[in-house]
Amino acid sequence: MPHLTRTLSLAAVVLFGVAYMAPIIVLGTFGELANETKGNVPMAYLAAAVAMFFTALSYSHMAKAYPVAGSSYTYVRKSISNKLGFLAGWVILLDYFFIPMVIWLIGASFLHDAFPSISLSIWLIAFIVVTTVINVIGLEFAKSVNSLLMIIQILIIAAFVALSIHYITTDGTTPLFSLKPFWNEHAHLSYILAGGAVACYSFLGFDAVTTLADETKDPQKTIPRAIILVTLAGSVLFIVTSYFVQLAHPSFAFQHIDSAAMEIAKKIGGDVFVSFFLIGLVVGQFASGVSAQTSASRLLYAMGKDNVIPKNFFGKLNNRFSTPANNILLCGVIALIGTQIDVLTAASFINFGAFLAFIFVNLSVINHFWVREKQRSGLQFLSYLIFPVIGLGTTFWLFISLDKLAFTLGIIWLCLGIIYLAFLTDMFKKDPPEMQFD
Repeated sequence: MPHLTRTLSLAAVVLFGVAYMAPIIVLGTFGELANETKGNVPMAYLAAAVAMFFTALSYSHMAKAYPVAGSSYTYVRKSISNKLGFLAGWVILLDYFFIPMVIWLIGASFLHDAFPSISLSIWLIAFIVVTTVINVIGLEFAKSVNSLLMIIQILIIAAFVALSIHYITTDGTTPLFSLKPFWNEHAHLSYILAGGAVACYSFLGFDAVTTLADETKDPQKTIPRAIILVTLAGSVLFIVTSYFVQLAHPSFAFQHIDSAAMEIAKKIGGDVFVSFFLIGLVVGQFASGVSAQTSASRLLYAMGKDNVIPKNFFGKLNNRFSTPANNILLCGVIALIGTQIDVLTAASFINFGAFLAFIFVNLSVINHFWVREKQRSGLQFLSYLIFPVIGLGTTFWLFISLDKLAFTLGIIWLCLGIIYLAFLTDMFKKDPPEMQFD
């Protein structure tokens, strides 16, 4: 019988987590964040990093307690209740379904801008088909592809930062070290929080690695370490990169906000560097798409094994490749919606689902370790109560900073989940089917 095999090391899991973040997206979304924060992009990433670090600690605790695939779905089910666990899995499905589509849509948009004679839909379908084939073949092949694509991304980011520093030192009007990118004369807490709420979905790589527990060597140690390493790596990369780019372009005014990084690339490196940057951005979106689709298919597989969603379809592995091919193909089909909607609409779903799931996981740590197991002495007071409360508070603060569209779409999805749960549990009279771990 086909089954998921444990082949992934700590380095491979961290690579997938960082690739899921698409590090180069810090440049791809720079214009939108600069406009949102009025020129304080590094501060938005710092606010997001603080919230995500404490939440990542909670994820690492729960991954050690339950080293299996399923992410927030599994953690909340086991630590609070089966019904709440189902809803946690339901809201995080927003992220896992729509992140691949957003990633491919951004990449397709840049390619369409560069080659307008080819429609955006054609580029989007090309992204979907190639990525789906790679993921159906298996993680070992995907890991090899991601290694190459990550190297290209990091080189482009390093070149962007180096050219930004060169421009700053050559220009001579701005010091290389300044607090202005974090808090300038236009800064306001509401702007920073709004920017931080947008920036947070760049950190979802730490959540994504938890879905690989069934394919990781010694997951009880490896997954918690990977969660923290991915969060720290993303925080440093996003804050440092945005700091130097913000110094090179202190203004938050651009001809086109969506392609602001292209304007800055031309400013600091000329037309040749613009071409290299475009290649790097598209490559980054492709690498991130591979990881995003992988994580989505594994979460669906975990829920399928539990028969919360139909097991015959979602809990089935391909006989030849031992991968959840049905789920991978479904993610590709759903991404075709991207031909009809824009990035902003899809991203609105992502933010709502992510923050609600993060709130659930922070509560899981408190209930599992502090309340149930009564681990309350020494550092346990910090680890299992204070830090999760900080994670809960900061995440909730960002959650209420989301725009009205995110809340409207998110609440509709949550209500659909409650209706399905009622059907599944005979109007809440019984629990959803129990997960069978192997």
